[in-house]
Amino acid sequence: MPILRFVVLAFALGFSTAAFAQMSPEQRAACQADYDKYCKGTMPGGGRIVACQSKQFDQLAPGCKQVIAAQKK
Repeated sequence: MPILRFVVLAFALGFSTAAFAQMSPEQRAACQADYDKYCKGTMPGGGRIVACQSKQFDQLAPGCKQVIAAQKK
């Protein structure tokens, strides 16, 4: 059980950037797999995760593409 708590806390902290903080849980879920695949080592903050995913835009899942496109506006 303590490991589950740690994972949940790490996940919450990992997505505490301004851009991700403004996303709904559904939007974050749409991009989670792409984050894990392309941007896992990206330090949160300053829009770095959205910027990282933007660089991989062609490879993102359709749902995540919509989320990232909306964040760029």
